[in-house]
Amino acid sequence: MSGNKVQTRKSPLIRELAILLFGSALLGAGMILTPAMIASPYPWLTEVVFGAAYLVVGWNVLAAALRGIVRGKMFNENLLMTIATVGAFIIHQRSEAVAVMVFYKVGELLQQLSVERSRRSIRALLALRPDSARVLRNGHHVDVKPEDVRVGEQIMVRPGERIPLDGIVTTGAGFVDTAALTGESVPRRVFPGSEMLAGYISTDGSIEMSVSRLAASSSAARIVQMVESATAQKARTERFITRFARRYTPAVVAAAALVAFLPPLFLPGAMLSTWVYRALTMLVIACPCALVISIPLGYFGGVGGASRHGILVKGATYLDALAGLRTVVFDKTGTLTQGSFRVSAIQPRNGVSGPDLLRWAALAEAHSNHPIAASIRSAYGKAVDGNLSAAYRELGGEGVLATVDGRSILAGNDRLMHANGVAHDTCIVEGTAVHCAVDGSYAGYLVIGDELRPGAKEAIRGLRSLGITHTALLTGDDAAVARRTAAELGIDEQYGDLLPGEKVARLEGIMRAWPGRTAFVGDGINDAPVLARADVGIALGKTASDAAVETADVVLMSDSPTKILEAITRARGTRAIVIQNIVFALGVKGIFLALGAFGVATMWEAVIADMGVALVAILNATRAMR
Repeated sequence: MSGNKVQTRKSPLIRELAILLFGSALLGAGMILTPAMIASPYPWLTEVVFGAAYLVVGWNVLAAALRGIVRGKMFNENLLMTIATVGAFIIHQRSEAVAVMVFYKVGELLQQLSVERSRRSIRALLALRPDSARVLRNGHHVDVKPEDVRVGEQIMVRPGERIPLDGIVTTGAGFVDTAALTGESVPRRVFPGSEMLAGYISTDGSIEMSVSRLAASSSAARIVQMVESATAQKARTERFITRFARRYTPAVVAAAALVAFLPPLFLPGAMLSTWVYRALTMLVIACPCALVISIPLGYFGGVGGASRHGILVKGATYLDALAGLRTVVFDKTGTLTQGSFRVSAIQPRNGVSGPDLLRWAALAEAHSNHPIAASIRSAYGKAVDGNLSAAYRELGGEGVLATVDGRSILAGNDRLMHANGVAHDTCIVEGTAVHCAVDGSYAGYLVIGDELRPGAKEAIRGLRSLGITHTALLTGDDAAVARRTAAELGIDEQYGDLLPGEKVARLEGIMRAWPGRTAFVGDGINDAPVLARADVGIALGKTASDAAVETADVVLMSDSPTKILEAITRARGTRAIVIQNIVFALGVKGIFLALGAFGVATMWEAVIADMGVALVAILNATRAMR
């Protein structure tokens, strides 16, 4: 962010502080000089001094109240402050009227400072996008805007520089600081073939990399976009307070009017000025600024603080939803397992040799981007001529159908074999079985192995300790693999051989059976429908597909499933802070309202109480950043 923009933000704060100091000085001078001014030939000077102090400090409150009346939205804290202070002037409580405005101004200034502090984490995200990239063109490195770099171009990053675009390391090795995106404090070692994300910092080596995504689609750009849009969304608690304030303010004004005018009518000896003063004191106490300020600030801090630790929440609504989770449902491949597959066994059948079985499978999978397809081609170890494969069709959740050298090849799971009437082996293997059929004849199967992600077991145990009552596993992988994975991790129930649509149906069944909010955690393109259906969709891992990231409500910029525990803990901490502020503010105000109505609390005490509540609530809200 440029220095001009920072200065622009600071200028209003400096101006407000100067106004506050000048108004406070006038108030102090008026209180000190009041006896002398009253005794002088010019007693009206007290009106001038206090009136000037009042207008200097409170003109924006008066203007806001007037705008609200003109627009038909008059019942707000500005109206309460205006009625209370103008009324105090009318009954000659000038110093108290000015003091109310001064303390209210102090509260507003503290609010602005707190919001500015919360914004620092979000502004820091803008630094994830460097202004230039060093691109190799015509044999020379030239600095250009990241937006002008094309996919496939080579860029160089020197030690200490931030990586401007997503890409793959082609030359060089070293360590990169990933904390800005993932929250991980330990630098990560990279080498040729390693994936690099925009926002990482090269710490100790010059690295050349091939760009894999345009600037607009880079990880850094997506993070900034998500966090900026997230801060504009309101949680249910925020919306409740907005609605509450609309009804609370007219109720308080009506109650103050009754306190001001009913006792003088019905109580012998009751003086109108005394009860009006009590009513005005009630209005000062009743100002809901502590709630209006601290609750949005708490959620703002929660979203910003989470983003600093690689947890991108797309709005305060989803912080509330995360805090209330009772069921967590997982995808398997790439979420709880590494997703780095390898062929661990080749089992040919019906006279087909092992090399031929592997060759047919590799040719059939020539055009597939699925990790299992990539592992088969890698095991084949030879260049796969995609031109040999014709009439290729990928069947989501089942496998592929292709014509290779004029022969019809099926490669996929048990469901695909059944759908095409191919008699095949029933496999109970340590991994995923990929069956292959040539011209309708069963040719055998390949066993594809995968490993659990580090931290997967700890994540499931941690969810139990956080009070998550139920866990489930939904996967398109073989049902036997799903059972084995769920048993190893301690997951309550599992379903395998699921198509994307069937995942949604199973999730809906789980949501009906287990009341409370449900999250789904996934990373693949086929997870997008079920991520959208869950109460909270969580995309796990820096390599999650674009579809998963766009659909998810929460994006975790780390491959470790334990990051889910931190996300839930942060969300619950934020909600606890917000509830603390609501209970504290309403409790203190309720006590002082009663004291004010019975004349025990003066307007000075009301001012201090209101200021104190707002200050404590604001300071408490800033804890959400941590």
